[in-house]
Amino acid sequence: MPRFSRRSFLHLSAAASAIAAFHGITEPMLAAAARRRPSPAEAVLIDANENPLGPSQSAREALAAIIPQGGRYPDNLTDDLVTLFAQSEGLSPEYVRAVAGSSPALSLSVMAFTSPQRAYVTADPGYEAGMFVASVLGARVAKVPLNRDYGHDVKAMLAAAPDAGLFYVCSPNNPTGTLTSHSDIEYLVANQPKDSVVLVDEAYIHFTEVPSVLDLVKAEKNVIVLRTFSKVYGMAGLRCGFIIARPDLLDKVMKRIGWNAMPVTAVAAAIASLKDPKLVPERRQYTAGVRQQTFQWLDRNGYSYIPSVSNCFLLETKRPGQGVRDAMAKEKVMIGRVWPSMPTWVRVTVGTQDEMERFQAAFQKVMKA
Repeated sequence: MPRFSRRSFLHLSAAASAIAAFHGITEPMLAAAARRRPSPAEAVLIDANENPLGPSQSAREALAAIIPQGGRYPDNLTDDLVTLFAQSEGLSPEYVRAVAGSSPALSLSVMAFTSPQRAYVTADPGYEAGMFVASVLGARVAKVPLNRDYGHDVKAMLAAAPDAGLFYVCSPNNPTGTLTSHSDIEYLVANQPKDSVVLVDEAYIHFTEVPSVLDLVKAEKNVIVLRTFSKVYGMAGLRCGFIIARPDLLDKVMKRIGWNAMPVTAVAAAIASLKDPKLVPERRQYTAGVRQQTFQWLDRNGYSYIPSVSNCFLLETKRPGQGVRDAMAKEKVMIGRVWPSMPTWVRVTVGTQDEMERFQAAFQKVMKA
């Protein structure tokens, strides 16, 4: 992926708007902006919150079976996917749209509800894609520090933007892997400015057993929820997700993309994944086990980190984080990027047990150098 700086990205005009509208800004694009280097085949890739387990066995079998139909548009199959998900969550299918990963839906939502007159409100540190799109559109971006528990400070978010068009809440948060409580999100929704929308990104919710905020959608609130198959389901490269909201909100978002053709392979794999009742709990348990063992090692060696419930966490380096990333890359361990508000912290994705042991050895070497 070519290198480009955040400054150059924000100065793109028509091209950037087209990318935001039809493709969305994704984790790999942000990684490239943070100078992600091409990595050798044997490198440990724990820099982009990918799932090293990949698609489940049932999803792989569905992928193989659907290949002969790759020359057809999967409209009926997409309808089946939406119906299956809606039924599993107690929703009407008209409240759900399938999208190619959650990134396009985030970008389109920013386009629908922010403008030079309506601000975009997000946590700091938080997932940056939405604020990049808002900046391209000329919307004011209000970045609000997390609270002392590393959750979204919803009262501060409300105070920062009485002109808000869209509040973005990622829970568990990227990059901290920390939660914002359902009650705090309810407070935000109850007190949001008129005609504003609260968008809750639940990309990482499957790594926890906390309640979703889909109940707020069912209650007809001005709430949009995003889901993706990129994380616990291990389908980041296949691109599949959902945007869930009242039909009128969905129409405002999706009219900006027109016909929404889905990848037939992604749809088939997603259906198989949803039908596998063991997939999510088994992977949740696996990730939690590796994460906990990693935290125990960090504790024993005196390193500081933010406790996470997700598949990523922030790790303190006590020196410029970018330099640590560069040194780790020389050890063939690729770790995540640095957020400007926390320049001595780096994000680390939870990989396999073997990958995290390689991470530990490399990190110890770099920190002692």
